[in-house]
Amino acid sequence: MKQTFVLSHSIARQRAIAACQSAPDGYIVSLSPASKSRAQEALYHCLFSDVARQLDFMGEKRDAETWKRLLVDAFVRVKSAEGDPVQGTGSIIPNLDGSGFVQLGVQTRRFSKKHASEFIEYLYSFGADRNVQWSEPVAQGYEEIRGAA
Repeated sequence: MKQTFVLSHSIARQRAIAACQSAPDGYIVSLSPASKSRAQEALYHCLFSDVARQLDFMGEKRDAETWKRLLVDAFVRVKSAEGDPVQGTGSIIPNLDGSGFVQLGVQTRRFSKKHASEFIEYLYSFGADRNVQWSEPVAQGYEEIRGAA
């Protein structure tokens, strides 16, 4: 039987210890940071849409997916400079037939909960610096996520 413990207080830690001590030989224990939530993911996708509707890049409107790639890349560079790198790396490589290039990048689906929260803060800061007006569902979603944290 699989058990999961969120190490958020001393009782949870005691239960995890007890489960480890009573587990049969051969069981595996794994510790990992919390994964990002669906609410966080939905929120930053709304933020990408708001940015795409209101800002230009290199003199042109870009879609939300393009803004996502640009903003994730910028965030990853900031976190790396801070000494807190995000899992994965981005790069550009030649395509298979040599006629162009393929962009490989960090994927937000692999963000930890912490990095997803920091990314949301980064997006709000980016938008504030450029006078982006956030849609009401975005602002509401942010308050709900902050309240749950």
